[in-house]
Amino acid sequence: MWVRTVLINCELGSEEAIIGQLKSIDGVKEVHGTFGAYDILAKIESPSVEALREVITWKIRKIEKIRSTLTLMGIEGQS
Repeated sequence: MWVRTVLINCELGSEEAIIGQLKSIDGVKEVHGTFGAYDILAKIESPSVEALREVITWKIRKIEKIRSTLTLMGIEGQS
């Protein structure tokens, strides 16, 4: 199982609506609003890299008012 963190920038004032939409996507396990350079943090779990790419590219990035995403990939054995 692949677990990745996606940092999301969105339009001002759209955070709560986007968080609600993210929570309804299969594979999204956690969603949190954040302070700083990014507005939202989402943890995604998927059975393969291809499935992960589909969730990010075709579901998350297609949400209206999301400006950009940054996917963080952890290093195995460094936890």
